[in-house]
Amino acid sequence: MKNYLIVGGSRGIGKEIVNQIPENSTIHVISRSGYSGERKNVTNYLIDVTTEDFPEIDNIDHLIYCPGSIQLKPINSLKIEDFQADFDINVLGAVKAIKQYHRIIKRQKGSIVLFSTVASKIGMPFHASVAASKAAVEGLGKSLAAEFAPEIRVNVIAPTVTDTDLASHILRNEKAREATADRHPMKQFLNPSDVAALALFLTSDNAKAITGQIIGMDAGIGSIK
Repeated sequence: MKNYLIVGGSRGIGKEIVNQIPENSTIHVISRSGYSGERKNVTNYLIDVTTEDFPEIDNIDHLIYCPGSIQLKPINSLKIEDFQADFDINVLGAVKAIKQYHRIIKRQKGSIVLFSTVASKIGMPFHASVAASKAAVEGLGKSLAAEFAPEIRVNVIAPTVTDTDLASHILRNEKAREATADRHPMKQFLNPSDVAALALFLTSDNAKAITGQIIGMDAGIGSIK
């Protein structure tokens, strides 16, 4: 039996990860609204990761940090507070979680999975704030993979647009969905279930030799034309 902590597990990719975790596992979910799915083996902690302390949890094998933001504005419309808000949720929230639980995960020889974005790899207009904070997540992941080896594996997933509530303003209608898919070489954007499957693979024994990686899951947009 494995013990999972999913931060941001109440919606989007995080909720799908919770739904895909094996039945014989223990699941802790930290979020502002709480997990409301069908899984019965879930303990909810209602916390704002940017302002509140994390709870004491005694047994964690795998930490997956899912909270994110998509503020797409030209630089002239972005305020310093926008950059700070993105940094708080994407970077400092992850740092707080890792500082709180890494000794427990080390004891279990477990893993940590973080989330970046394809916009940290390729330049995209109006992505300055989110790309800056997610690039910091990538640096954090690589540094901690080196620091925690060999006891804890740390990897970062960098997805493209994923069909969640967070991206609803991008995928706002059928025309927008078609245009978004067409920008990708594979002519598709992502389904949260596919991203969740990758996250859980990275926590599995099948990924025991994978650490310090930024894994692009982007329908080809970050690598090919």
